[in-house]
Amino acid sequence: MPPRTSGQVTPNDAPPLPSQETDKTVNLRPDTLAPGEELTTNQGVTVSDDQNSLKSHVRGPTLLEDILMREKITHFDHERIPERVVHARGAAAHGVFQVYESQAHLTMAAPLQDPAVTTPVFVRFSTVAGSRGSTDTPRDVRGFAVKFYTQDGVWDLVGNNMPVFFIQDANKFPDLIHAVKPEPHNEIPQAQSAHDTFWDFVSLTPESAHMLMWVMSDRALPRSFATMEGFGVHTFRMVNAEGVSRFVKFHWKPLKGVCSLVWEEAQLISGKDPDFNRRDLWESIERGDFPEYELGLQVVEEADEHKFGFDLLDATKLIPEEIVPVVPVGKLTLNRNPDNFFAETEQVAFHTGHVIPGIDFTNDPLLQGRLFSYIDTQLRRVGPNFHELPINRSLRPADNHQRDGFARMTINKGRVSYFPNSLGGGCPMHSPAAAAAFRSVAIKEQAGPKVRERSPSFSDHFSQATQFWNSMSDWEKDHIAAAFAFELNQVVDEVVRDRTMNEILVNIHKDLAAMVSEATGIAISPAGTPEAPTPSAPTPAGPLRKDADKLRSLALSMDKPPPTIKGRKVAVLLGDGVDTGEVEAMLEALSAAALMPETIGPRAGTVAAGDGPMKVNRAAANAPSVVYDAVLVPTGVGPALAAQTLAQRFVHEAWRHGKPIAVASDAEALLKAAGVPTSDDGVTVTAATSLTARLVDDLSRHRFPRRVSVLRPS
Repeated sequence: MPPRTSGQVTPNDAPPLPSQETDKTVNLRPDTLAPGEELTTNQGVTVSDDQNSLKSHVRGPTLLEDILMREKITHFDHERIPERVVHARGAAAHGVFQVYESQAHLTMAAPLQDPAVTTPVFVRFSTVAGSRGSTDTPRDVRGFAVKFYTQDGVWDLVGNNMPVFFIQDANKFPDLIHAVKPEPHNEIPQAQSAHDTFWDFVSLTPESAHMLMWVMSDRALPRSFATMEGFGVHTFRMVNAEGVSRFVKFHWKPLKGVCSLVWEEAQLISGKDPDFNRRDLWESIERGDFPEYELGLQVVEEADEHKFGFDLLDATKLIPEEIVPVVPVGKLTLNRNPDNFFAETEQVAFHTGHVIPGIDFTNDPLLQGRLFSYIDTQLRRVGPNFHELPINRSLRPADNHQRDGFARMTINKGRVSYFPNSLGGGCPMHSPAAAAAFRSVAIKEQAGPKVRERSPSFSDHFSQATQFWNSMSDWEKDHIAAAFAFELNQVVDEVVRDRTMNEILVNIHKDLAAMVSEATGIAISPAGTPEAPTPSAPTPAGPLRKDADKLRSLALSMDKPPPTIKGRKVAVLLGDGVDTGEVEAMLEALSAAALMPETIGPRAGTVAAGDGPMKVNRAAANAPSVVYDAVLVPTGVGPALAAQTLAQRFVHEAWRHGKPIAVASDAEALLKAAGVPTSDDGVTVTAATSLTARLVDDLSRHRFPRRVSVLRPS
């Protein structure tokens, strides 16, 4: 065991128990563990297994009697008040959902029945690790939580922008978040995973390998919430009116396509505009450029549950879209900003257990723990009457015998608050015959002993991580390897660095390991060389699938053009001597292409055009290149801009981040001064008459990520 530090408190730091004073030979632990080395509950009871929740059988549901998990998660849920423990940094919007055609053959869920009916929704996006005051653009998972207000009650589809997660069992969730949060001795670093405790945990938790690939990819750096996918993560069930159940995975596909930032750009945005994603969501809705997403379903028949080579109950796995296509069934449109951030965005309370008839759960042990944790969190954070707050209130009035509690809003009349009763006419009463009543699917569970074990079907931790790597383009692989290198170069402990390399990365792909090794100096141990002893991983990795090196899924790659560039921001750099007519024509053409041009001058106010002063939108000192998607330089200003440091930096940053740049023929000197090669893809030097069209065409590709290689020398 590692030595204890001076900051840790042991039972020996407290006054000794009377028995210890009178009898120095009393042995409180019959084993060889020293005080502080043995894991116990808060009541001092030794814990036999802290990594697996108690299930009815090895693939069964988690049991309510699991006092160890409940104590651990209850304490975790109540650690921070009133800010959310995770997903604290958020932005949200109101909207509507409309199904394309009835899905009654699959489910009774109200939003999926009638295409003539629109269902109100409230959607909250968030980062996971940072505090409420952190930045929008860290490398992190993003929450994508949707609250449907239906006539059958509230349905919360609480997901992320990644389809898998770090862990397989909810009992490990407090450990994961403790590891990724700022280290407790100094509360550093904020909203970052690039530190020792996170990599110590994941290097000992091989089930995290697949999720690490997603988080180290550009998926962790969304360009906007409108260009970010969403996933339900878990396998749920859909149930139709006949009681037929099917497995389902939920997907949100953005109609603007999936587009991300690059890492250096995200870092710079954190300083220049920490509200970047929040601002984009707000401004897009205000101008009528409503974010839109299609709800897609991956449906699996009960009979096909075990046909995939991985377990549907394993939250670290996805179903490749080439095996089970994602079928679009409806559209979500966000069309109204909140009226009050605190009352709505902060007080909204999501819970995976908020489901309606037609939706049910599986025995996924991560989902099963969330069913306890989310309601427990909301009770503590918002209070027992959180459902009465306007943002959380059901369209269908609540009517039950629950009373009192903090911030009770309902004034209940009458003397009856119990069931059964006769004094209130027996009301409200349950109605087992009601067609719209919620019923759990009558699944016959296996017989078996109660256990704290992981199903053997959860044991392959690397095949889908390898599949993710195989599915990436060269530039995406470069970005992933660079992200691993950045993170591991922030890790001080050499054992943690070595273990991450030789027990995680080499098992994902040898090329990934080699690229990260080159960038970090972490040696790859020769095959067969005995490793120094390390603590055993709680969930040892099982064997790779024999075909792992051949696994690919094109749907995982972001190397594809977006379907639209609507709403992208274009920086138009101006200066004295500009031609007003030319600029106005450019702005009109950009606006006609649904783009958002902004003119930027060397100072606020105006620039001196040939026919008088011309107003600019922003001053260069207050307009960082990282908040724009492209750069346009008209005729007449290039030579003057070439002598300005701010203009040089602006153009160079845009080039370095792979953004389209289009300049008039007389502005080539600006590119030279900024160190931008005119021969690069996405860099255009041409006559003013064709500048705008060329820029719009280049923007349709989003970025030119192959322009500058991150790890591979050009």
